[in-house]
Amino acid sequence: MSEPVPVPVSGVVDVYARLADLGLTLPEVAAPLAAYVPAVQSGHHVYVSGQLPLVGGELAGAGKVGAEVSPERAAELARICALNALAAVEALVGLGRVVKLVKVTGFVAAAPGFTALPAVVNGASNLFGDVLGEIGRHARSAVGVAELPLGAPVEIEIIAEIAP
Repeated sequence: MSEPVPVPVSGVVDVYARLADLGLTLPEVAAPLAAYVPAVQSGHHVYVSGQLPLVGGELAGAGKVGAEVSPERAAELARICALNALAAVEALVGLGRVVKLVKVTGFVAAAPGFTALPAVVNGASNLFGDVLGEIGRHARSAVGVAELPLGAPVEIEIIAEIAP
């Protein structure tokens, strides 16, 4: 028995129109900081490497959340990470092929005692919902870490299912 063919996003929501309506532009894909690629496709899934809050190649904020960075600012930075993740999908296969955002993992460089990790990662989750609508609802982990690359306060990675 063959698998059902997923319906492309274009049949559910026009991602590009939604981006325009939100006043968002996909950035250039950030160059990898080490020996990896921004995203890879395996079967009907795209795995996006962890995205930092880079704007124009520069880190938009640095420090620990709950110390140098407020939770509200960290959520804004997570939103930037999410937009960078969408840009990586666009560059590899095109956002029009996304049928489901499957998993989001958010890493938060947390000051000792800071436990509001989910609220920070909501910045990314809300962006995905705003842009992708219902197909942007996802499973998620929010993980506190001691350090992130370049001293970033947050990093977001995603797994997306795509149409053949």
